[in-house]
Amino acid sequence: MSYAAYKMMHWPTGIDNCASGFVTHCRADFTPQIPLNQTDDLESDWPSRRGIGPVPNLIVTAANILEIFAVRVQEEGSREARNSTEVKRGGVMDGVSGISLELVCNYRLHGNVESVEVLSIGGGNGFRGRDSIILAFQDAKISVMEFDDSIHGLRTTSMHCFEGLEWLHLKRGRETFARGPLLKADPQGRCCGVLVYDLQMIILKAAQAGSGFVGEDDTFGSGGAVSACVESSYIINLRDLDMKHVKDFMFVHGYIEPVMVILHERELTWAGRVSWKRHTCMISALSISTTLKQHPLIWSAANLPHDAYKLLAVPSPIGGVLVISANAIHYHSQSASCALALNSYAVSADNSQELTRSSFSVELDAANATWLLNDVALLSTKTGELLLLTLVYDGRVVQRLDLSQSKASVLTSGITTVGNSLFFLGSRLGDSLLVQYSGGSGASAFPSGLKEEVGDIEGDAPLTKRLRRSSSDALQDMVGGEELSLYGSAPNNSESAQKTFLFAVRDSLTNVGPLKDFSYGLRINADANASGIAKQSNYELVCCSGHGKNGALCVLRQSIRPEMITEVELPGCKGIWSVYHKSTRSHNADSSKMADDDDEYHAYLIISLEARTMVLETADLLTEVTESVDYYVQGRTIAAGNLFGRRRVIQVFERGARILDGSFMTQELCIPSPNSETSSSSESSTVMSVSIADPYVLLRLTEGSILLLVGDPATCTVSINSPTGFEGSRKLVSACTLYHDKGPEPWLRKASTDAWLSTGIGESVDSADGGPHDQGDVYCVICYENGTLEIFDVPNFNCVFSVEKFASGRTHLVDAYSKESSEDSEKVSNKSSEELTGQGRKENVKNMMVVELAMQRWSRNHSRPFLFGILTDGTIFCYHAYLFEGPENASRVGDSVSAQNSAGLNNINASRLRNLRFIRISLDAYTREETSNGTLSQRITIFKNISGYQGFFLSGSRPAWFMLFRQRLRVHPQLCDGFIVAFTVLHNVNCNHGFIYVTSQGILKICQMPSSSNYDNYWPVQKIPLRGTPHQVTYFAERNLYPLIVSVPVHKPVNQVLSSLVDQEVGHQMDNHNLSSDELHQTYTVDEFEVRILEPQKSAGPWETKATIPMQSSENALTVRVVTLFNTTTKENESLLAIGTAYVQGEDVAARGRVLLFSLGRNTDNPQNLVSEVYSKELKGAISALASLQGHLLIASGPKIILHKWTGSELNGIAFYDAPPLYVVSLNIVKNFILLGDVHKSIYFLSWKEQGAQLSLLAKDFGSLDCFATEFLIDGSTLSLMVSDEQKNIQIFYYAPKMSESWKGQKLLSRAEFHVGAHVTKFLRLQMLSTSSDRSSASAGSDKTNRFALLFGTLDGSIGCIAPLDELTFRRLQSLQKKLIDAVPHVAGLNPRSFRRFRSNGKAHRPGPDSIVDCELLCHYEMLPLEEQLEIAHQIGTTRSQILSNLNDLTLGTSFL
Repeated sequence: MSYAAYKMMHWPTGIDNCASGFVTHCRADFTPQIPLNQTDDLESDWPSRRGIGPVPNLIVTAANILEIFAVRVQEEGSREARNSTEVKRGGVMDGVSGISLELVCNYRLHGNVESVEVLSIGGGNGFRGRDSIILAFQDAKISVMEFDDSIHGLRTTSMHCFEGLEWLHLKRGRETFARGPLLKADPQGRCCGVLVYDLQMIILKAAQAGSGFVGEDDTFGSGGAVSACVESSYIINLRDLDMKHVKDFMFVHGYIEPVMVILHERELTWAGRVSWKRHTCMISALSISTTLKQHPLIWSAANLPHDAYKLLAVPSPIGGVLVISANAIHYHSQSASCALALNSYAVSADNSQELTRSSFSVELDAANATWLLNDVALLSTKTGELLLLTLVYDGRVVQRLDLSQSKASVLTSGITTVGNSLFFLGSRLGDSLLVQYSGGSGASAFPSGLKEEVGDIEGDAPLTKRLRRSSSDALQDMVGGEELSLYGSAPNNSESAQKTFLFAVRDSLTNVGPLKDFSYGLRINADANASGIAKQSNYELVCCSGHGKNGALCVLRQSIRPEMITEVELPGCKGIWSVYHKSTRSHNADSSKMADDDDEYHAYLIISLEARTMVLETADLLTEVTESVDYYVQGRTIAAGNLFGRRRVIQVFERGARILDGSFMTQELCIPSPNSETSSSSESSTVMSVSIADPYVLLRLTEGSILLLVGDPATCTVSINSPTGFEGSRKLVSACTLYHDKGPEPWLRKASTDAWLSTGIGESVDSADGGPHDQGDVYCVICYENGTLEIFDVPNFNCVFSVEKFASGRTHLVDAYSKESSEDSEKVSNKSSEELTGQGRKENVKNMMVVELAMQRWSRNHSRPFLFGILTDGTIFCYHAYLFEGPENASRVGDSVSAQNSAGLNNINASRLRNLRFIRISLDAYTREETSNGTLSQRITIFKNISGYQGFFLSGSRPAWFMLFRQRLRVHPQLCDGFIVAFTVLHNVNCNHGFIYVTSQGILKICQMPSSSNYDNYWPVQKIPLRGTPHQVTYFAERNLYPLIVSVPVHKPVNQVLSSLVDQEVGHQMDNHNLSSDELHQTYTVDEFEVRILEPQKSAGPWETKATIPMQSSENALTVRVVTLFNTTTKENESLLAIGTAYVQGEDVAARGRVLLFSLGRNTDNPQNLVSEVYSKELKGAISALASLQGHLLIASGPKIILHKWTGSELNGIAFYDAPPLYVVSLNIVKNFILLGDVHKSIYFLSWKEQGAQLSLLAKDFGSLDCFATEFLIDGSTLSLMVSDEQKNIQIFYYAPKMSESWKGQKLLSRAEFHVGAHVTKFLRLQMLSTSSDRSSASAGSDKTNRFALLFGTLDGSIGCIAPLDELTFRRLQSLQKKLIDAVPHVAGLNPRSFRRFRSNGKAHRPGPDSIVDCELLCHYEMLPLEEQLEIAHQIGTTRSQILSNLNDLTLGTSFL
């Protein structure tokens, strides 16, 4: 393996930062239905119903992922709330029945986001300004981004970089820094501060709205809204202000100029000196004058606790700042100060006055906080409890602080208030939650007896409904929604000013991180006969993720395996359709009846074979009724569907169509033969594809023309209508579809200027006149063979939208008649026509055309239509529609009409959808078809309800599910059946909202969606809550069991904990004379370890714990492995469970550990005897890693590595190696080679020789490296060593004793290095699958290669793989990568090369070869327009198809799971 590719397969999900702001809309865009409660009024009587008010966007980042969500609120009693079928979370609160997050845009950046801040724009509520997002990246890069309506995405407005040679002096000679840049913005948006290199404060001055270059409201460039932006920046060196160790800073409220408060430590202290030197922190308030660049000190406060770490700015009208430390909370302002002690460790600075103590004891290190009201802060502790901190104040003087316990929740990494009644808990350790709160005042509102029953806010609405979809973190207490609305309890004293709050969880974002360890095992429903790529779907990854009470096993499967109900053989099937039949259907289906329609059963199943058609009745049993119905059964069917509100069935075959009422035909139509002059063989005109949108049916005929069948609902008959303008046209239609813009408010009507007044988000306020008669509009989307796409309204066939060169796949589609796009397209067309002729010889792209189209808007409030297209080479385009009203639109269209000089345009002009635009969405998980086969069957089947999910299914050789969640498509492949030729939904008695598909082998399967998984994730995931921290998991294949290490925190009395810290052998007596008796009886939290053995369950329920192996007190289980040992007595191999442990008893006791061997019994009937201990032995040093080496057991105990043989009753050491490893992190074995990674000393490469019974060191890496994980990488006959480290890099080493630079083989040489940007905790070696290119060279029978990829998991919740490449492919992809660095505009202006460079964190490091290509960058190639793809391929001397096939082979070869 000299070359490799780095590929992400599951992107990070652990949320690091969250913020909220009006990024995609203004505050003025809201039309509040309910009078808002102003938070300024100081009376505490609340209105009876509080409006939600303007809701900002939620911005979250997870490692290098940036996502912006819109918060969608459903008022109770509004029409959407009545119609919606999906289950709501959290009941009704404040007149709101449902709140959900909806994705606006998401980006994968070339750099990890260190901190996020929203730069708000000034102005009141009526001002039409927007906020901007500021992102900070490692070392000192800052990007300011705003949302641009015209491209429906973020645009970088300014970039600030303080790295490189000219800024080297800012580091003051230091190389390593504790944290990346820290961002904080002024609450009024006047400036923003960035702390870089620990001591340099960069002030970014914001451009004032209304100053020079921002004009009046109507001339704004970006569609009527102006965003905050940064004008200039300058640097303050905090060292000059005599600040040494800055911990945090914050801008405070209530001053005329921005005032920054900095928390810093004057001289450091440490745990051993705390009794002597304790109050070392202080805060200093600087008034920042951005124009004069001056920063005078206006007030300061000293003598703050040494463990103060966070500032919280108190909102107006109070002002001031809260300083949070581990044991106390201090409030300081210019005029007043007060403090609150949280536990017995807090002492005041001069020991004179006693601190006020809170009513309960809590530790606040690592807390996060946000404001719910202007005097109530919400704190989230390290154990996941939510605390409410109330400021009791008079005027602007805070008299005291009041702390009360509220509910328990997820362990947070960030917390932000969203609007005036929501907050978001972002988490790296569990699922992130969006919570609605509603507050009243006075503790008398609730009996104080409930003080003890403070519930978790993770519970959910009626559990029976929610159990299937809810995140496992939300299932912590199994109570109904009623008991959950507990009030935050308050001490029942009469003068308590405690406000009480109700909470309701409204939405959650799934997180599978941090992945500490995973193992690879068989699924429950695995198919033993599968081969090739289908075999991969037999496996699943079982991951240890989460921490503490959020600990869970995440079961990840990349591909979906449906639950089969029944299967039948059915050779030669070409298509399958299910239809409804309801004879007593009313004339106009009322929209409120739509919910009932969902539960109507299908009546008939129509199956098209090669030369005939079968009809089945879908009652209790599928019975064939082909002979007794009037369906056309003599030839194959092209399509079938329902018309006239499901009262009739239409069946279209090659030469005609039939309308049926149930099983009786009411009308038959013949396809008229076309004009004889257009096609010489006039009799050959048959139907190619069909699209049905009640009451219209669109047919595409073989010679490229279209026909429209128009239905008349009154008589239930259909007439043929040949659209005008298409008869004599020479433009051949290559694909077409009908789009039914359903619903009381058709979405596309907003896109034509006359019908829609731009009211921003208020557009969704429902009008009362949208009655049952209004069933929406129907449009026809047509793509011609020359690549032009046009949208017509039906049945008049006026063109309302057109785009040139749709087939080239541009990132944005704009109507050709709007001025800006026509200028662009002229440039493009002139340029590209010359290029294409020049490259026509090299690559055949002339016949690239769209072969299938689909357009759909799934029913949800605020949802926007999607447009899908499939090209001849199997590429899939996915476009999402959005609205953009360009400036001075009306006048521009006038110009272009004269330019287009066509007479009929003036009257059409008004109805054009000129505000409609489409943005292209990348589809990552999708693998394109290898070849486009001749059968042009339709591959996209749209479904509206399969087990409650909506989306579409893509059939073909790489079938996949595209599911829609929060306006985002999730792509999940289905590998288990190979090629799927036909698919349809089926809902009847035995198959509830299921589906049917037919494989190419001719097997028809009736299935349902597995309900246990959550599909709103990059991979389908099932979370099994453990209520403890999982550490390591392994797989016992013989019995399909998963042994895993779990630790659960347990409260123990202090004296019991202290007695365990004594060395029993020496027999010292612990002297407790310095502890009082009551302190000895306090409790202390200790982690207790156990090994649980879990068995997967067939149903969706939690897995069953088969057995538990407890550890002794203060004994930590460090590793668990299934090992195969050769029993020297019986001369046979045994599979045993080996556990390595360590006693953690403090620094006064010598380290010891135990190795335990268990046999997992064969008898299944008695679960008690499942696990029996066969051996245990105590060794010196912690046993941190175990492995079996050719039947022997290799144990890493402390600084020694010992090899043991197994006699059946005991382990005997036969060889050892004394390396200087301090602590072995990981141990890998291939044949007789050993790779071990050390916590500080990098990696060692050893070999074991049987004849001399010796372990010998072959080579090692002489550098110092803090290893996280190691593994062997095998490529054919080449063995390489992979290691990941604490700086988020990976390195590949190789052993080459013949090379001179390896110092005669002592030193491992570097083969490649790469910065992953996440801590890789585990590598798993998996055999790569053979792809088309391998098959030709290898023997035809084998589907395996001798090439292994490494699957890895990270602490951010991402999964990726490192796959070996051959040199030719590597060189081609590497030159493509170099081109793409310049060819693609990167989000936030980040450079992928600098992101992927090895980070050594100041240590000396010789750069290694650059032999890994980055697929995160290469995946941009497919998103480029076709002309640019060809141009780049031409420049690097290859072809587009060659590049795409290389990328495709890589995806296929690594499509594990």
